[in-house]
Amino acid sequence: MHMVSMKDIARKCGVSTATVSKALNDHEDIGEETKKLIKKTAREMGYFPNSSARALKTKKTDNIGVLFVDATMNGLTHGYFSQILNSFKVAAEERGYDLTFINGIKKSRQMTYLEHCRYRGFDGVMIACVEFSDPEVVELVNSPLPVVTIDHSFDSKPSVVSNNVLGMEDLLKYIASQGHKKVAYIDGGDRSTVTMNRIGTYWKMVDELGLEHREDYLTDGIYRTPEACHDATIRLLDLPDPPTCIIYPDDLAAIGGINAIKERGLRLPEDISIAGYDGIDLAKMLEPKITTIEQDTEALGRKAAEKLIGMIEHPKSSIVDHIEIPGRLLVGDSVKNINS
Repeated sequence: MHMVSMKDIARKCGVSTATVSKALNDHEDIGEETKKLIKKTAREMGYFPNSSARALKTKKTDNIGVLFVDATMNGLTHGYFSQILNSFKVAAEERGYDLTFINGIKKSRQMTYLEHCRYRGFDGVMIACVEFSDPEVVELVNSPLPVVTIDHSFDSKPSVVSNNVLGMEDLLKYIASQGHKKVAYIDGGDRSTVTMNRIGTYWKMVDELGLEHREDYLTDGIYRTPEACHDATIRLLDLPDPPTCIIYPDDLAAIGGINAIKERGLRLPEDISIAGYDGIDLAKMLEPKITTIEQDTEALGRKAAEKLIGMIEHPKSSIVDHIEIPGRLLVGDSVKNINS
């Protein structure tokens, strides 16, 4: 494997090797623009300044980086993602790899995600639960480093995604079978693949199943945020013609809905029905038990690890594919049968 040298960088930037050396060592006597260009080029070409870092580049470290930054900062405490991560960890460790978390807090780090990965010599990176539009994430995904993403797909790298289209279809078919025509959906409030697929499927199923097509039945919540979904529930209950069933973006958020329903003196499911999503353990303990879609977190994590390690160990034969993992409907007691 050809190691990038200062000479290569000089050639690419059209400057002398001495200028490259000065720029990389932060000397004062060259212009800021030139310095920026040289540093950027060096970074893009994967240049390593010293021999030890160069050795890292050529030999495997058996270490996988995990980029896992949750906007609400509750990623690891959140059932769904922590289960995926656990299954990813088990599968990676069985194959002799260690995991290292990549610091996602902007304020406390000097390097971009890609620089950090190169500095640590990661063999590959798993990305889940981040702001996928963040330029640093995009830079990492577009780099030559093996990367797999969970629950979001980029064209250039493989992904493992929960089949949210199938999940929403199953949920809505079941709710309709119980006689509900006025079904609302509180979405997760972002523009992710997951959200867009679920909203698209909601409207598709409303038409297919002959449910009431009402713009005010789709409202924004925030994933895993009971407070936001409490407020969204109040908005729906206050409509002149409220829904008979409300679907939440996830089981944790549904707890906010349950609180709002109780505050209004309504009973679950006698007065109003609800459904969740994810199938976290908590949902199975609540009374009444929530009807939800249980995601196959074990398969999501394991497939992501197998895919990433395949890319690391067999780079020539790895294919960019997007693996979809189906969930399954868990029927609880939170959707009332209102067929007359």
